[in-house]
Amino acid sequence: MTIKAAQTQVDQWIKTVGVKYFSELTNLGILMEEVGELSRLMVRTYGEQSFKESDKGKELSDEMADVLCVLICLAN
Repeated sequence: MTIKAAQTQVDQWIKTVGVKYFSELTNLGILMEEVGELSRLMVRTYGEQSFKESDKGKELSDEMADVLCVLICLAN
């Protein structure tokens, strides 16, 4: 999938399922939150910190997809 195709797919989702695009500043805050969640999971997977109960069942691919989705929203 190209970036342009991903942008179109996210735009279609926002228009049919989502409520609206959030403002750029709100999306920046969401992006920081999603990057933090990805960082937390990577540190526990590859670093020295142990998993907490709240981290169990989370997948790196899902966290990366969340970051990508917010970046696409900002790009759109």
